[in-house]
Amino acid sequence: MNPNKSVIYWLLSGCILLFIMVTVGGITRLTNSGLSMTDWHLVTDTFPPMSEEKWQAAFDEYKKFPEYQKINIHNDFGLDDYKFIYFWEWFHRFIGRIIGVVFIIPFVYFLIKKKLDKATINKCIILLGMGAFQGFLGWFMVKSGLIDNPDVSHFRLALHLTFAFITFAYTLWVALDLIYPDKREAILPLRKWARITIVVLIMQIIYGGFVAGLNAGLLHNHWPMMSDGQFFHESITLEKDSWLLRLTEGKSGVQFVHRTMAYVVVGLILYLYFRSKKFVLTLQQRRGLNVLVALVFVQFLLGVFTLLYSVPLALGLIHQITAFFLLSAMTYTLHRLTK
Repeated sequence: MNPNKSVIYWLLSGCILLFIMVTVGGITRLTNSGLSMTDWHLVTDTFPPMSEEKWQAAFDEYKKFPEYQKINIHNDFGLDDYKFIYFWEWFHRFIGRIIGVVFIIPFVYFLIKKKLDKATINKCIILLGMGAFQGFLGWFMVKSGLIDNPDVSHFRLALHLTFAFITFAYTLWVALDLIYPDKREAILPLRKWARITIVVLIMQIIYGGFVAGLNAGLLHNHWPMMSDGQFFHESITLEKDSWLLRLTEGKSGVQFVHRTMAYVVVGLILYLYFRSKKFVLTLQQRRGLNVLVALVFVQFLLGVFTLLYSVPLALGLIHQITAFFLLSAMTYTLHRLTK
């Protein structure tokens, strides 16, 4: 029996909670619920308002901010509508609190019981810092939608989303270090390409955040062309004054990068898979690559249908969840090729 079994279960439970939090975050974004809580109180926001008077007070506070004044005031938006969007943002923050408790209390317990070696302690301290920083990024993102604009900054949204993915991947990596304590020689050519692939995959996740933040999936709902006969839509050059801005702030430009980079991700994973045929792999390595190939094709098809149907909530959410599974498979495969 692995002497670190309880520590492994603890880390994997953190992975599950992070997955749930990102999923709820996706629902929060797709239902436009992220700006419903206009302030942050560590204690009083632990539970939603418990009376109609408190609900009305929260709703009145929400009415002071741009999302209501510029958008929802024109949509016959009432208290029941507010309760719906409030729930998803509250639930998202509530899971964040749960993650903090689930991490800190067992961490202290394992320290006292001397169940963590020095290397694992250092990794867990990094995880603690990443969790705290992720909370800050959530506040930093929401803040951008409470000043002048009724939407959060797509840069801050992408940063918040991507760092959640990275925190999950690192947590999984630490757990894998304990699950597979025996070291073996790395397959250097495959490790190099796996590292390149995970970097490109993270870039694709960043651009997924850009697309979400700009609602760029609501235009050019065609595939494989952006419109009839246009792989590179002419509107890309008209949106902004420079190529940097066109490809980071223009809706058409951001969508073009995201849909084009999808081909690059598929190509890199297929290259990694077929190149691996030249090496003698363990069962774990082979399974990791097989799952990776299957998931990247599922994710590609989900991206196409999400675009064609103009980002319905269910497809948008499944597309984000599958990105999570794809990063999990990529992290596992890289770990097995590395160690």
